[in-house]
Amino acid sequence: MKKVVLIPGDGIGPEIVESVKKIFKAADVQIEWEEHLAGESALDKLGFLLPISTVGAIRKHKIALKAPLTTPVGKGFRSVNVQMRKELDLFANVRPIVSLEGVKTPFKNVDLVIVRENTEGLYAGIEHMVGDDAAETIRVITRKASERIGRFALKMVVERNRISENRLTIVHKANIMKLTDGLFLSSIKELAEKYISEGSLHRIKTMTVDDRIIDNMCMQLVQRPETVDVIVAPNCHGDIISDLCAALVGGLGVAPGANIGDDCAVYEAIHGTAPDIAGKGLANPTSLLLSAVMMLRDKNIGDHDNADKIEAAIKKTLREGKMVTGDLGGSASTMEYTDAIIANLWASERR
Repeated sequence: MKKVVLIPGDGIGPEIVESVKKIFKAADVQIEWEEHLAGESALDKLGFLLPISTVGAIRKHKIALKAPLTTPVGKGFRSVNVQMRKELDLFANVRPIVSLEGVKTPFKNVDLVIVRENTEGLYAGIEHMVGDDAAETIRVITRKASERIGRFALKMVVERNRISENRLTIVHKANIMKLTDGLFLSSIKELAEKYISEGSLHRIKTMTVDDRIIDNMCMQLVQRPETVDVIVAPNCHGDIISDLCAALVGGLGVAPGANIGDDCAVYEAIHGTAPDIAGKGLANPTSLLLSAVMMLRDKNIGDHDNADKIEAAIKKTLREGKMVTGDLGGSASTMEYTDAIIANLWASERR
């Protein structure tokens, strides 16, 4: 039985974690949860936002599921999410964006993935004051990190193997940031040319590699998102695009996410802790549930059968629209929605 680190998080985190645990138990998923703290709850109980024991457990077991975390504002703390990614070298932030029937949105047939470089750029946090009235940040982009995330994104295109065109789009602002974004763009373009010329496409016949300036990419995403396949972007650009794309399919509450490195991976809900509704049974667990489904498909678990069954039950519940949470247009509580997913899971198994 595979051990998985479970981080309950803050705010609504423990409630949506209970939803995942209940559904996994109903599906008889063969994993064992090992709970560890991070975020504000860890700071209150252990004195650290990211305890060494939590990082050590993820390194040991290679895989974790994380609910949203709170970093205290204005107290000099570095973002716990950024800290975790740096500590574990989780260089790829992966956000699948897929239309879900039953979730109301102006867009249909969206099926894309954002691959965001996670370790450098503006979010590296290299900044300082210049005198009393100015602040400066240093944005570092390296060829090594750019090629690493480019290689990951190219493999993602191959794995997806869409029936329509297989495409990698590099997002940048190299028209203005000619050296930093220019290096990111040229590094991945050169890598892609080599990747394709060496016959590394394997299962797919062709791949198109193009690039878009970030502002133009944002415009195209709200005009014709169905034409996009895999996007690769530097840290800050990727963060902005990720939230924009989540809105295309219904918001942060229905989009999954993961932070992946060479040695381990942390799957996570991509929304915040929503302290205003914590403990009220109103939270929508879909983002964490879909992230948990992604986790089951991870190379360290490989339980594709249960991933498919749970995902189908979630989609059926959303499609029916009878027992969904308030943000999805219904009036069900977190656990009522959870129970509806379990009912659909069991119904499919009986057929």
